[in-house]
Amino acid sequence: MKPITIRRYVRANRMLMESTMRRIFLRTLSLSGVVAGLIALATVGVPERSLSAAAPAIQAPAQGRGSAPSVPTPTSPEVQADRRVTFRIYAPDAQKVELRSPGDIPGIGGRGVALPQLTKNSEGVWEGTFGPVPAGAYRYVFVVNGLTVVDSRNPMTSQTNTTVYSLAVVPGSDVFDTKSVAHGAVASVYYNSTALGGIRRAHVYTPPGYETSRDRYPVFYLLHGAGDVDDSWSSVGRAGFILDNLIAANKAKPMIVVMPAGHTNGAGAALGAKSTLGPQEMPGIGSGPDPFVNDFMTDLMPYVEKTYRVLTDRQSRAIAGLSMGGNQTLNIAIPHLDKFAYVGVYSSGIISSARGAAPPPAGTPAPPFGEAWEKQNLAALDNAANKRGLNLLWFGTGKDDFLLDTTKNTVALLKKHGFNPVFHESEGGHTWLNWRDYLSQFAPQLFQSADRQRTSSRP
Repeated sequence: MKPITIRRYVRANRMLMESTMRRIFLRTLSLSGVVAGLIALATVGVPERSLSAAAPAIQAPAQGRGSAPSVPTPTSPEVQADRRVTFRIYAPDAQKVELRSPGDIPGIGGRGVALPQLTKNSEGVWEGTFGPVPAGAYRYVFVVNGLTVVDSRNPMTSQTNTTVYSLAVVPGSDVFDTKSVAHGAVASVYYNSTALGGIRRAHVYTPPGYETSRDRYPVFYLLHGAGDVDDSWSSVGRAGFILDNLIAANKAKPMIVVMPAGHTNGAGAALGAKSTLGPQEMPGIGSGPDPFVNDFMTDLMPYVEKTYRVLTDRQSRAIAGLSMGGNQTLNIAIPHLDKFAYVGVYSSGIISSARGAAPPPAGTPAPPFGEAWEKQNLAALDNAANKRGLNLLWFGTGKDDFLLDTTKNTVALLKKHGFNPVFHESEGGHTWLNWRDYLSQFAPQLFQSADRQRTSSRP
């Protein structure tokens, strides 16, 4: 049989089938209505393999779409013009809902302070309004019948070394508001830590224009405090926006800011490494070994200088930290002062491992402040050559900060060894309201020309 005969037969058979189906469609349309006719027409001329795989004409609603009963979708958080903030959560079966914050929201949180309770309305939505509060970024969670939950209506979060919080931003600050200026980028990066035996995470800010230029930039290492993690400075600390605004106003030099994880356990632990500390323990406090310092000098700095276009001379390198990170800053900078020209300590100083311990027996004199740390770093403290290249040694602590005396004693100890630290005593306490301001005051002093730099060592 010739091939042409087969093609003609197939074509004729197909035309006959389509004609038959159309007649069926017209008959169906007259007998069963428009819907049935449309179904029949849809099958005309469709290949067999598509017919067998075709989806049903009427599909059941996809799971999670259209089948769930309508529930309220409250706005939370709602920041009002007078800087009052309303928090809401839909929990119709709850008996009690409270708001918890790690000391960020004035009047909420703190040891021995009862958590504020939210009020339930007729729709099952619990809400509470607080403030007015200063412009800032505030972490919070709900406690529903004793269970801690984040705010499902709010996509903004801030991680700590042990948990995660929802984040509410109250605008009104010239320092950290999100403005219509050129913005840099904050990236979450991972590097291999040979010192800690695993992979560690850090956050890195690159200034506007970094991706499109070939320039090399100075680098600023910015350390967080106890209980926080490398995410903290860029989330609740608003570091990226602070630098964006300063650079846009020509108040600060474009720089790369590296924000590492100061804890070596908990969320800050190296992936794959064996745990050696509890998640709330603070490395580098007192005169004991500081595993973070080893990671910083051995792995983090080399990674940054290999991966990013950074200037690697001393005058192009700065370091600062808050609270625990301030102590770690001193642990890193003083023994390696030949590598850093700018050092900042926020709400901190030389923190003794005995802080919070029982006082010595009556009649027993307390050891001199920072005695163990001073002995451990004596050679570096008295190294006159390294002091000559130190452009800025800056301290900032609030009048109500529980570490104010620690800061003052640390400043006095450094002066005894020939340093000339700058000490700024601000209002307020041990909070992010101060630390964001300290960053905005410290960063403009970095990497400036010689005539604008203030020496931090005595001639």
